[in-house]
Amino acid sequence: MKSRLVLGLAIVALATSAAVVTAAIKEAKDATCPVSGHGCDPAASADFDGGTVYFCCEKCVGAFEGDSAKFAAKAHQQMVSTGQLVQKGCPFSGGPVKPGTQISIGDAEVGFCCPNCKGKVEKASPEDQVTMVFGKIDKGFKPAAK
Repeated sequence: MKSRLVLGLAIVALATSAAVVTAAIKEAKDATCPVSGHGCDPAASADFDGGTVYFCCEKCVGAFEGDSAKFAAKAHQQMVSTGQLVQKGCPFSGGPVKPGTQISIGDAEVGFCCPNCKGKVEKASPEDQVTMVFGKIDKGFKPAAK
């Protein structure tokens, strides 16, 4: 009996700690261009980090392709908002996302492992929030299952 209780508690703890933040997924036409900040035309796109980034026009595609590092954080943010990337953990520690630590950063909802990580981002300007959370995505995000 005791082992079943321990097993049950372990399953509940695992399910709670593995919570993934979800938000309404935007269609490409409703996404925000990472170069200009305007709405997107799904016909204007570029492949990036295993996904597709959408732009408002071909001029912005060219600017992105000319210096994708400059726009990487905003491109990753768009990929989260369009469901191409999903959160797997805290963007800083890689640890499990805890309930109650979610905030909206632009078009994406993101959770953190603790109030301290959440607080760091909340104190930053909107532009810095995007860079902090989506600049390097290896700890916090992964490609969505296809």
